[in-house]
Amino acid sequence: MTQAHTPDQVWWRQASFYQIYPRSFMDSNDDGEGDLAGIIAKADYLAALGIDAVWLSPFYPSPLADGGYDVANPREVDPRFGNLDDFDALISTLHSRDIKVVVDVVPNHVSVEHEWFKQAVASPTGHPSRERFHIRDGRGVDGSLPPNNWVSVFGGSAWSRLADGQWFLHLFDSSQPDLNWTHPDVVADGLETLTFWLDRGVDGFRVDVAFGLMKDMTYADHHDPQALIDAMRLDLFDPERDPSLPNPREVLRGGPFFDRDEVHEIYRGWRRLLDTYSPERMSVAEAWAYPASRAMDYARADELHQVFNFDFMVTPYRADAVIKNAQEVLDNVSLVGAPATWVLSNHDSARVVTRLGGGARGAARARVLAMIAHALPGGVYIFQGEELGLEDAEIPDADRQDPIWFRTQGQDPGRDGARVPLPWEAAGEHYGFSKAAKLWLPQPGDWHEVCVDVQENRDGSFLSLYRSMLTLRSEVNRECSEKDFAWLTEVGAVDSEIVAFTRGDALTVIANLGRQSVSVKDLLWGKQVFLMTGTFDGEHLASDSCIWLR
Repeated sequence: MTQAHTPDQVWWRQASFYQIYPRSFMDSNDDGEGDLAGIIAKADYLAALGIDAVWLSPFYPSPLADGGYDVANPREVDPRFGNLDDFDALISTLHSRDIKVVVDVVPNHVSVEHEWFKQAVASPTGHPSRERFHIRDGRGVDGSLPPNNWVSVFGGSAWSRLADGQWFLHLFDSSQPDLNWTHPDVVADGLETLTFWLDRGVDGFRVDVAFGLMKDMTYADHHDPQALIDAMRLDLFDPERDPSLPNPREVLRGGPFFDRDEVHEIYRGWRRLLDTYSPERMSVAEAWAYPASRAMDYARADELHQVFNFDFMVTPYRADAVIKNAQEVLDNVSLVGAPATWVLSNHDSARVVTRLGGGARGAARARVLAMIAHALPGGVYIFQGEELGLEDAEIPDADRQDPIWFRTQGQDPGRDGARVPLPWEAAGEHYGFSKAAKLWLPQPGDWHEVCVDVQENRDGSFLSLYRSMLTLRSEVNRECSEKDFAWLTEVGAVDSEIVAFTRGDALTVIANLGRQSVSVKDLLWGKQVFLMTGTFDGEHLASDSCIWLR
């Protein structure tokens, strides 16, 4: 029987998840790229951070045309990252430290190096192997035009032509052909992949492009295909949009290849499999949908367990906007009984310090938003380096890797700046990440002060804040349910720069997102500060400051 979501304190509902991008976490063999053994070597660091779970971005065999999200074999480890023995050792090592392991699965597409696609390309037109993909005849007298006008998320047409004249669909890079999820082989293979990793001890899955698996099988043109792509781009999302105007995300509803109703039957099958495992395993969907209540469909009781809340990553640094967004999230997840998720950055976005202006002000604001996010009820997701206060790195054009940069002819810089290898030691070669002559992406020359070894010995550092925050939020969540929450500042108020709320009797949070110091004595109620960023004199909370009290 499918297990319904309940308010019980199952591990994943209010967990802290730390996203590791393996290629950039730690290099154990000095080849310039991170690996699984490097993660194992830093297991004590992860334990000291206080996280509940690690989310591993892809480590599967891949040509790395899209940073590993072009998977050639979803049930193996890329030799650059290690082998299955290394993966088993990683699971064992992290589990011994009470850290769960969630892995990325990439069901929408595979690599052109995947055996299925190589077989399809080598087979004649009409061969059954081609039915596992979206391979179609072109339009025009000689078939030289794509089958329709769909465009790629990464720029350009969503179709590329094979040598025999037919075309294959790729919503992302041309190295990533989309699978046809109406084909029984594809459905069965997806379940086999989940079973493979579940049997090796993983605790859950992050589902890449969870909303994109099903397509309009008539392959009809769309009236504005670029609008479909723009509707999910964070850098184009305008949270200050005039609400009287049509929402640009409206185009996602009923589109030909995103958030189609048919996709939910796939996840019901996945949930039936997940529910056969004990202890409970979890899943989280990357799903852009409109309205937000529709995104919650992916986290219904018989589907996946969570869905990412991406709007929080682009919410303006303003009290009313933060409160409005957070309340909308809490309202929407309550419709399906799922927990909220709070995300400040990930491998596909600008780092939060950069988004908030960079430098000292961006760092101060990032600390405030982190203290708000980590105190809200639900799960929180941390992108590696976020706990160090890293900014996006400047990448020379000659070193860029992201296919977005190439497919847009340099118009979009892509995501490389957030994916640069981590700095561990101020005095170490490549900041202690690797002794290789060259890294896969270059690090900035001014990261000495943000290295782990420097921050570990500095009171008030980003790292010390995150360690304190993660430890204390675990204590609060042991005392509180997700329902133990109340605003102390009015939802929708535009004349206050204060964000304030309580988590039962365990925690009171007060944050000043304004430009001026503000008296908060009426919110203190005799409670004592036990965590702070910024300045507080006992009555006045300075600009870009936040306090946790109890």
